[in-house]
Amino acid sequence: MTSEPLAPGAPAVILYRQVDRDDNGLTSHEDNYFRIKILTEEGRKYADVEIPFVKGNNDVVHLRARSIRPDGSVTDFDGKVFEKSIVKARGLKYLAKTFTLPDVQVGSIVEYFYTYDFKENALFESNWILSHELFTKSAKFSLKPYHGNNWSVRWSWQDLPAGTSKPQEDPEGIIRLESHNIPAFRTEDFMPPENEMKARVDFVYSDEPYISDVDKFWKKVGKEMNGQVEGFTGKQKAMQSAVAQIVAPDDNAEVKLQKIYDRVQQFRNTSYEVSKTEQEEKREKEKEPANVEEVWRRGYANGINLTWLFLGLARAAGFEAHGVWLSDRRNYFFSSKLMDRRKLDTNAVLVKLNGKDVYFDPGAAFTPFGLLEWQETGVPGLRLDKDGGSWIQSTLPQPSESRIERSARFRLSETGELEGKLTVTFTGLEGMYRRIEEIHSDAADRKKYLEEQVKEYIPVGAELELTNQPDWKSSSQPLVAEFSVKIPGWVSGTGRRALMPVGIFIATEKHLFEHSDRQHPIYFEFPSEKVDDVNIELPVGWQVQSLPQSRTTDAHVVAYELKAEKAANSLHLTRRVVLDILLLDTKYYPALQSFFQTVRTGDEQQIVLQPGAATASN
Repeated sequence: MTSEPLAPGAPAVILYRQVDRDDNGLTSHEDNYFRIKILTEEGRKYADVEIPFVKGNNDVVHLRARSIRPDGSVTDFDGKVFEKSIVKARGLKYLAKTFTLPDVQVGSIVEYFYTYDFKENALFESNWILSHELFTKSAKFSLKPYHGNNWSVRWSWQDLPAGTSKPQEDPEGIIRLESHNIPAFRTEDFMPPENEMKARVDFVYSDEPYISDVDKFWKKVGKEMNGQVEGFTGKQKAMQSAVAQIVAPDDNAEVKLQKIYDRVQQFRNTSYEVSKTEQEEKREKEKEPANVEEVWRRGYANGINLTWLFLGLARAAGFEAHGVWLSDRRNYFFSSKLMDRRKLDTNAVLVKLNGKDVYFDPGAAFTPFGLLEWQETGVPGLRLDKDGGSWIQSTLPQPSESRIERSARFRLSETGELEGKLTVTFTGLEGMYRRIEEIHSDAADRKKYLEEQVKEYIPVGAELELTNQPDWKSSSQPLVAEFSVKIPGWVSGTGRRALMPVGIFIATEKHLFEHSDRQHPIYFEFPSEKVDDVNIELPVGWQVQSLPQSRTTDAHVVAYELKAEKAANSLHLTRRVVLDILLLDTKYYPALQSFFQTVRTGDEQQIVLQPGAATASN
């Protein structure tokens, strides 16, 4: 076999794959087998195997592998298995067991087998993902479901490959699926959650009688959820006493709520602490708090319980406030029709403030007052009440609320080098997620992190150093980073003319959406805005011969502005890019691609300068 007609040009194909999961016993486990044919020189990279896992949720055991050379000789793998962090598209990170099979050639076959051991209660996460980055000729899946203590299982599926029959339960109670010719899955930048777009089967376990009516199901769930939250927050006297310690009698409504929010965020949030070993957890094992009074007394809790503490305090302060369960859109998109209560997995509080509904989640670290984490924005949720609740859609922030501002004062040298000071301000969600990413890092790592990020903005090699100590602990203030910057060779040309690119911090937009086709919808985490304000002092005697035309493009959901102005001996450059998009259908890809081509064209314009020596000779 040298090629696969159904996957022309493929570097390798999966000849056979098998997944067998057993949810019985103390812990669930899942056996995985792959048989991969290497078709091209590029395909040899599949000798480097990565097996993703989530530390604390599952472990990879019983690993075996071998390679079969084109002449039929076999080499069993007996090398070292490593554990490392892997970075995928859009900056997604995960842990993986990795190893490399030796002596893999074009025409070789790679085989490997491993088992996932899941922690207790992992049966709540049963699924089959059929799609893979490689074309799959044949695959089989099975699940032996857990049926103890009156538990039942139901399943749903999406985007099954053509010709694939729906999953069926056999006489022994094992659910099976067989599929052939599964197309390769293409990963693209700015796409929806990867597994959301793949062919998949999801299993939902329940220990309650099955309800087929969607509305009746959610009314029942809503009443249960509301009862749990009311039982947890219903300590009115304790909360009124706590509020009296936080607010002043003459505070207006917004100040009062802001003080309550800030006080909750000062609590120790155990959701963001470094995971302990099992031994440490056993030694420090402590019952979950029974109610908000206990959370207040302890001074710490996980993020969910801190958000419910805010609900109790807000109500005690006289606000109309509701508990809300939202669906996190980081890994999937929610559908109420699937009747899976686990997918309402993040909570918030809806408060009536000055006549407006505002969402809050102080249990999400570093989230500014009045905002939600990006994955909680623009998603369906259940606003709780005694009647079973009602469906809502959480709000999206305005682009201006999550902004990157780059303000620079540079000097241009006679040799064409830019040097000076740069201040980068990360506002709203831009600041929040950087603080979360670096929550466990030390000062040196944070310094390196910011310096590397800013280097990525500049399309040529730059020397820069962080010169201040940013505030990494606040949620109410932007994250402000100051740098000394040197950009060698920014201006080119000799004699009577020198050319200066007008766009300095443009690299992250330089190659966006250049592909001619698009397979998946375009998905941005949150609306955002980038604003640049750059002043450049010219060398003595240098003159500006010509400036690029100002550009303004406003396509409602995207906008771009660029302006270059001159003064006596300086230049003033301003640039603004606005993205007010969450999800865009592929049919609009050409329009988005055209917009970013406009951005690139504007950014690549040149300012024509006349050096001092040429001016003097005139």
